[in-house]
Amino acid sequence: MIINQYQAAPGLLQGRIILVTGASGGLGRAIALGAAAVGATLILAGRDTAKLEQLYDEIEAAGGAQPAIIPLNLETASAHSHEELADVVRDEFGALHGLVHCAAQLRLLSRIDDYDLETWNQLLQVNLTAAFLLSQACLPLLKASDQSRLIFTSDQLGRRAKAYWGAYAVSKFGLEGLMQVLAEELESSPVRVNSLDPGPLRTKLRKDAYPGEDENDNPPPESALPAYLYLLGADSAEVHGRALSLDSEC
Repeated sequence: MIINQYQAAPGLLQGRIILVTGASGGLGRAIALGAAAVGATLILAGRDTAKLEQLYDEIEAAGGAQPAIIPLNLETASAHSHEELADVVRDEFGALHGLVHCAAQLRLLSRIDDYDLETWNQLLQVNLTAAFLLSQACLPLLKASDQSRLIFTSDQLGRRAKAYWGAYAVSKFGLEGLMQVLAEELESSPVRVNSLDPGPLRTKLRKDAYPGEDENDNPPPESALPAYLYLLGADSAEVHGRALSLDSEC
């Protein structure tokens, strides 16, 4: 089966608690809406509280389970901030069945010769270090849940880099490494760990990278939803430690 041809059954994620980062827009928002539509209770993490509140209202208006909002600025969040987030999830929900990392920044395209340290550190913080910190903080909850899922949103540039993509490409390579390390460490646990490259999508990050491109040439973020729902659901129980794309067979 090609994973992006997956057809999620109604109630696929009924009773499952799913945390999505970058939920205030783009891919994270699409995943949150899609997971809620098949029964999940969403924890919406992002830095734009107004957009998270709008998403909260949309989920409720569509008949989804009441979500939760956790404002989180990954540029400035400390290890303690991530631990506090995990504590809120534990106290309010008592469980966590899925963590989907969608938050990412690009900032600029530049030769390594010209890269400034502030931008380098900021991109690694948001795209890689924050994913490490939040995964680490949430691992006890994920390991205590039955058939839990940890999904890292990757990029083809994290598997074969190109000139000028600098810290963005390096951070995505780092995510792939983090996924592989966790997959081996969690092999005998209930947690399934994978990365997914959703390809070019109609998102702000894509527009920042290709300002002259007609955004309508790329599919909307919702087009990647079947693959994410597959990886979040019970049908992917044997999929672990994989670097996947939308056309991957499982």
